[in-house]
Amino acid sequence: MAKATTNALQKPLTPSAELAQIVGAGQLSRGETVSRVWDYIKTNRLQNPQNKREIVADAKLKPIFGGKDRVSMFEMSKHLSGHLK
Repeated sequence: MAKATTNALQKPLTPSAELAQIVGAGQLSRGETVSRVWDYIKTNRLQNPQNKREIVADAKLKPIFGGKDRVSMFEMSKHLSGHLK
């Protein structure tokens, strides 16, 4: 019988203190974390209206984005990885 494996998107991970302010302190899968970050971005209208692929960091996102004011949606995944253990 084949052993059931959890893919990388479903593996439970613990967010850093900075990321937990946005997604909550409990363990989450990478997919759920990205989903909650997008919910936060949309709720707080942090997408650049002229370029929807660009995210404008507020005070909570800036430490997650390495101090950058703006990141692309593709860069965001790289920055989130550094805040998940």
